[in-house]
Amino acid sequence: MPLLEMKNIVKEFPGVRALDGVSFTLEAGEFHALVGENGAGKSTLMKVLSGVYPAGQYSGEILIGGKTMEFSGIRDSEKAGVAIIFQELSLVKELTVGENIFLGREPSTLGIINHSELYHRASNLLRDLKLDIDPREPVGNLGIGRQQLVEIAKALSQDAKILVLDEPTAALTDTEVETLYGILEDLRSRGVGMIYISHKLEEVFRMSDRITVLRDGKTVSTHNTVDLTRDEVIAAMVGREVGDIFPASHHEFGETAAEFRNITAYSPDVPGKKLVDDVSFHVRKGEVLGIAGLMGAGRTELLMTIFGSWKGKWSGTIETGGKQIKLSSPSDAINHGIGFVTEDRKRFGLVLEHTIIDNMTIAALKRISGQFFTDRSREAAAASVPMSSLRVKAGSLMTVAGTLSGGNQQKVVLGKWLLTEPKVLFLDEPTRGIDVGAKQEIYAEINKLAQDGLAIVLVSSELPEVLGLSDRVLVLHEGKVAGEFTRADATPEKLMAAATGH
Repeated sequence: MPLLEMKNIVKEFPGVRALDGVSFTLEAGEFHALVGENGAGKSTLMKVLSGVYPAGQYSGEILIGGKTMEFSGIRDSEKAGVAIIFQELSLVKELTVGENIFLGREPSTLGIINHSELYHRASNLLRDLKLDIDPREPVGNLGIGRQQLVEIAKALSQDAKILVLDEPTAALTDTEVETLYGILEDLRSRGVGMIYISHKLEEVFRMSDRITVLRDGKTVSTHNTVDLTRDEVIAAMVGREVGDIFPASHHEFGETAAEFRNITAYSPDVPGKKLVDDVSFHVRKGEVLGIAGLMGAGRTELLMTIFGSWKGKWSGTIETGGKQIKLSSPSDAINHGIGFVTEDRKRFGLVLEHTIIDNMTIAALKRISGQFFTDRSREAAAASVPMSSLRVKAGSLMTVAGTLSGGNQQKVVLGKWLLTEPKVLFLDEPTRGIDVGAKQEIYAEINKLAQDGLAIVLVSSELPEVLGLSDRVLVLHEGKVAGEFTRADATPEKLMAAATGH
């Protein structure tokens, strides 16, 4: 008898059937990967399982241990032994690690929280998971990778029988990923069934026992992992054979679009600590300059400093069009032709509660709609261009951004910056958390923009992405330039050696 059975699940939203008769099973101690393009229905299916969409809002049947379940909410799902770690972290930054782990389930006497017991339990849990994290540390002080591990510890504190992980390694370092794998192997040995959602197929093939592919809200296939190849999985995901994922690039370089000299950025929290240390580089029109490095190397901090959004002190000089400029805010950067697709699209790239048209036009509103009054027809005309060219899958420009899949949200962010008509475009992890099909579309757009003469600075943690898209690669290590390579010279081994300080 399977640990979990989901039979013929149908979930509809106005005008859209997100799940169309999906069936899925999970065995005790199994690592079952759930893959598909963004919008395929993976997260919707897991929200049905976790009680986010309660009984009555979908049709079909959920059985755990052979018993039919009808969850009225998340608490019911948790009581049945289901723990889910969504891609968007649900931690309260102002609370400590321990308080987050047991939030809503704090040990108490007569309504008074027993903090000594809470931290004792949290310490034991973190130790069992081999996580070197202080349970009394405020979560907001941790990097996003360690926050992700706290989220995982929180889920495991519930003694779950079924653990769902949605893109759990997106923000983790290689060391943290190995720590996570160790935790998951231990859980597998204890009989915990795990559902793993990831766009990183190397992880899927390394860890999973079976792979289920969803496409357009339907179950396409379920096979043992050993019986599949990567190309077969991709073909099932996108409904077509997939060749080389990176477009052939033939970029004609023009004059220098921007030059950045001696950029140094200091930590806003630790006085005197340099996170970016005397970095200089330039980017030419029509060039894709890749910036590689391990987490903590200073890549994002470098772009934020140049863009005027860094909270700490900084120094250095910036030139665009051969003239030195001073940037003290993002609006200054926009006015001087610099755009910035940020690493965290949900926090910094989009207003999730607003429509596609509002998000796409917000950075270029004065130019599109006028200085004093908004002209909705002009906004719609302007936004419809990137909506079409980037192939954003949505009912209309009035669709709320928060309802879109991750890949389509990223296209909206990219469209927003293209409407500012930038001369230099910063792309920080532009394909994080999006599927293979959407990645290909964004890669093709990056290539097209460079061919049209735009200067692009690309930050990515994925070496194949850096190597596949970049004309030149700058490698950072501990805030400093550790190497620079042409496309012809760049290899994974050389980039990794530089990134690790060798």
